[in-house]
Amino acid sequence: MDDTRRAVLARLAALDEVAGKADPSTLLPLARTELRRLADGWRRLLTAHRMDADGRCAACRTRVRARRWPCPVWRAAHEQLIGEGLPHRRRAYPLRNPFTRTSSR
Repeated sequence: MDDTRRAVLARLAALDEVAGKADPSTLLPLARTELRRLADGWRRLLTAHRMDADGRCAACRTRVRARRWPCPVWRAAHEQLIGEGLPHRRRAYPLRNPFTRTSSR
């Protein structure tokens, strides 16, 4: 496991532990800081995965061309930040893709 991956996973584990065990006087300042970092991180990631002029993701490239937008990063952002359904347990049905066009019949 490389150092970057190890460091990120360790930080996530530490945040999980603090969220479950810390008293409110410790948790509130940490939550404020981490929420700002989380929002800034999502913004940076989503900016990199913006839609280009051809309607494809500017960052998700295959060998030949970029993925159609919204890419998996935008779909994951929607699921995590907006969400639909059941947190912390297996979903009984797949998420609806909010970016697909509805047919006009």
